[in-house]
Amino acid sequence: MPNERNLSVGAPFVLLGFSEYPHLQAPLFLVFLTIYTVTLVGNLGLIVVTRINPKMHTPMYFFLRHLSFLDICYSSVSTPKLLEILVVEDRTISFKGCMTQFFFGCTFVFTEMSTLAVMAYDRFVAVCNPLLYTVAMSHKLCALLVAGTYLWGALCSLILTCSLLELSYCGSNIINHFGCEYSAILSRSCSDPYFSQMACLVISVFNEACSLLIILASYVFILVTIIRMPSTGGLRKVFSTCSSHLTAISIFHGTILLLYCVPNSARSLLFIKVATVFYTIVIPMLNPLIYSLRNNDVKQTVRNLIHTKLLSHSI
Repeated sequence: MPNERNLSVGAPFVLLGFSEYPHLQAPLFLVFLTIYTVTLVGNLGLIVVTRINPKMHTPMYFFLRHLSFLDICYSSVSTPKLLEILVVEDRTISFKGCMTQFFFGCTFVFTEMSTLAVMAYDRFVAVCNPLLYTVAMSHKLCALLVAGTYLWGALCSLILTCSLLELSYCGSNIINHFGCEYSAILSRSCSDPYFSQMACLVISVFNEACSLLIILASYVFILVTIIRMPSTGGLRKVFSTCSSHLTAISIFHGTILLLYCVPNSARSLLFIKVATVFYTIVIPMLNPLIYSLRNNDVKQTVRNLIHTKLLSHSI
């Protein structure tokens, strides 16, 4: 284990990762590399599939492409460094590198949180006002909603990053985590973290509450509309389009709520690391699978692509 030393201004941090389990370093590297590869291939594939099929040039798939892009981005913020510290002895990350990783990680998480809420609103309009759907969810409005989620995510992340940059860091330079997670960075500070903690609490609670409120309200209206539907065919169609989104929401918000309800004590450090792995590495891999396996348009487009490729090779 690296020697502890006092931090000077801008000194690098040492990420412990899963170094307490030396016999698991190689297996974990292979597992995370496989997951990351599946994440990249799955999300890039979903973006390509929804672009090449004109039938899928709708607001729902527009938002889904951005969700896939966000999954690629925030998985790529932490996974490469995690893979690196699993195979090399030097587990350091520069102070600037740590803050940069934290900024982009936060940006993409807050943006994804807002995007899931926007997607819930999109489903509400599609189910409750199907005749006005294309008018209500115009391309201009969709572009503004997406731009708003990115700007809001970056603003929230910038505030939190600046609050961390205002702190002084001393004592041990060791971070018992595989990435620059908020509580892990804060534990290395030797100045009063009150403002930073309050900023983190207010921003996190506000984002989580607003996102869940929009999602809940949207699905309450959707449920009322479904109950009033006379045919089971319409019910089946609504369920098929909404179930994937509900699954993604449940996994994403459930993991975050579980992670931040656990007290930050020594006995829960392993749980925090495992939970962080789940929502930064595993969830981005699951999302394309969730949206593909339950989506007939995606499956049909993939079948057509495979069929076209096979025909071109046979000729």
